[in-house]
Amino acid sequence: MKGRTAGRLCAGPLGLGLMALACAQGAALANPAPRCERPVYLTFDTGHMGVAPLVAEVLNRQQVKVTFFLANERTRNGGASLDEEWAPWWRARAAEGHAFGSHTWDHDVWRADVPTQAAAGPDFRVRPTMGAQAGRERILTTEAYCQALKAPARRFEAMTGQPMGAVFRAPGGKTSPALLKAAQACGFTHVGWTAAGFLGDELPSDRYPNERLLQQALRDVKAGDILLAHLGIWSRQDPWAPAVLEPLITGLKARGLCFATLREHPVLGAAAATRAP
Repeated sequence: MKGRTAGRLCAGPLGLGLMALACAQGAALANPAPRCERPVYLTFDTGHMGVAPLVAEVLNRQQVKVTFFLANERTRNGGASLDEEWAPWWRARAAEGHAFGSHTWDHDVWRADVPTQAAAGPDFRVRPTMGAQAGRERILTTEAYCQALKAPARRFEAMTGQPMGAVFRAPGGKTSPALLKAAQACGFTHVGWTAAGFLGDELPSDRYPNERLLQQALRDVKAGDILLAHLGIWSRQDPWAPAVLEPLITGLKARGLCFATLREHPVLGAAAATRAP
């Protein structure tokens, strides 16, 4: 009887304003979103941000939540991906319920371990792609690398008012056991990607055209895979996202797969849901 009464109220003239909101909330409770039984975990690293608005539009249209890994990378207009111009974009993604991790502040690509006598372990030779030493190798102590991981988390929280997860992705996926140990001691868990999840948006488009990359992913991606893409790659002539992202999402959905953030990952979920130090 109560259900029929509520149905009449929602269908009648009272189904406006606050009543409409109450009806919508009731419908959501009565018809919760289906559980994601065969998830894949789509992730985006920052880049030149040229495709970021398109990516947000597609994710919203498809109702897909992803995980973003943030570095302060150079953008097309000479700014940076974590500057004030992009703060509203990050706030909107945080409000939508996406997950976030660190990608180091200056996009420091690990090159080698550097032995030291320090009890904390070796230092790390890295090559940043951003900042005052962009393109030149430098040495970071374990503490300096820790600070490089924490800096995006602090900036993200300042921009959005929400915490970043205690996960990171080393730029280029390049690590060593010592670097992973240092990051873990600092409170961060590394996230790579699975073989089929390498979506190829950073490969040269003359040898790896978009249609080839799309068909490969639709064929090979399976439940549990972590997928890697970027918010803009400087070197790729034929941009990946405009041609591939939405067909990839709809194609994987058609295969019975669904999308989840790393907060729902069976192994990485606890770290992704923990506030970054």
